[in-house]
Amino acid sequence: MSIFRTKNLDDMVAASRKPGGLKKVLGPFDLVLMGIGAIVGTGIFVLTGTGALTAGPALTLSFIIAAMACGFAALCYAEFASTVPVAGSIYTYSYATLGELVAWMIGWDLMLEYGLAASAVAVGWSGYFQSLLAGFGLHLPTALTGAPGAVPGVATWFNLPAFAIMMVLTVMLSWGIRESARMNNIMVAIKVAVVLLFIVVGAGHVKPANWQPFMPFGHTGVLSAAALVFFAFIGFDAVTSAAEEVKRPERDLPIGIIGSLAVCTILYVIVSGIMTGIVPFKNFEGVDHPVSLALKYAGENWVAGFVDLGAILGMTTVILVMSYGQTRIIFAMSRDGLLPKRLSSLHPQHGTPYFATWMVGIVFGLLAALVPLNVLAELINIGTLAAFSLVSIAVIVLRKKRPDLHRAFRCPGVPVVPLLAVAFCLTLMAYLSWHTWLAFGIWLLIGLVIYFGYARQRSLLNQGH
Repeated sequence: MSIFRTKNLDDMVAASRKPGGLKKVLGPFDLVLMGIGAIVGTGIFVLTGTGALTAGPALTLSFIIAAMACGFAALCYAEFASTVPVAGSIYTYSYATLGELVAWMIGWDLMLEYGLAASAVAVGWSGYFQSLLAGFGLHLPTALTGAPGAVPGVATWFNLPAFAIMMVLTVMLSWGIRESARMNNIMVAIKVAVVLLFIVVGAGHVKPANWQPFMPFGHTGVLSAAALVFFAFIGFDAVTSAAEEVKRPERDLPIGIIGSLAVCTILYVIVSGIMTGIVPFKNFEGVDHPVSLALKYAGENWVAGFVDLGAILGMTTVILVMSYGQTRIIFAMSRDGLLPKRLSSLHPQHGTPYFATWMVGIVFGLLAALVPLNVLAELINIGTLAAFSLVSIAVIVLRKKRPDLHRAFRCPGVPVVPLLAVAFCLTLMAYLSWHTWLAFGIWLLIGLVIYFGYARQRSLLNQGH
């Protein structure tokens, strides 16, 4: 059936190496920092407080469980990225193994994941930025501080800071990936330094008595918190979106994917342990800045200001990398004929998908400005878990279909490791709410309608190209 027709891997790799395409400028250090830039943000600076209320001091175990789910999937991603260094991430891998319909659906899923992640983090960025302005006695008009209905009883109409940061980063991305990577590297270095400062200062204020009881809500609380803080690890997969712009993808992509995830896991476990050791977990109720709260609780107010700055920079890099990943997914789908051709056109000077970059920036900037955070965030985790499950299955399929294919990096323990990734992801998905599943199903249904009504007939593969 044409809807399950697959693309030829060798043709895909050859096409990506033709002159006039995306510029190959990224190295392993850029990729590791890109991954850290996408991961360290809202998760560590905001969600740790909510996770502590769900799991108690056992939040450290929740982070380890979420990291294991991501780690198994990361090994699968690393095999694909080093073997098929083509823009599009899991969309491209699915097209080569599971067929066009599956590829379209996962691409449609990733458009939701990356776009809403950028919008949701932009809203969080706005909150920290307004807090920083308030410290200097500056305040925006109330109507421009949040989306309609974001704060009950307050007449907010438009989240101006959220829209503004999306536009600034869109300009940066449209200039070129080299320039964006340099700025990302600087901001990542600063925010990691801030996290390390928190660890050094906070460790001296830990009271082991606050870790008792360690699992106040049992294994259910630990797994529920793991499903929640899984959001904190979203982003390492965005590294694979850069595959076509990497100098030595066979070596550098596995380093970027696994290296960034390992660094962030260590930081998350240590930070969550110190936080719950300083502040009794029940005191995080209603707190959206748990890391700086822990420092204020310890009387280290001077460090709390640095943490707020680190949070702003942290969220900035997350928006930057997620928006970047979104544009490369759209670029790959457009190049295959599944989306309008204009979306894969490159700027003659900057070598970037200019039109797609600005479309993503404006659309998801407006979403950040006009839609409350809780509505934006509810679909992100389930979309990512579905993508991780699919890439794990695709590794097994490709091993069966193309055992002869050269693999610069091989996922160990196939099929056990990929199946473990699927099992972990499905377990975490089971702990998400029913309305999240319903909304996700509606989004996929819309994707099916667009595929059969538009994309299938215009697919280059379906037309024999």
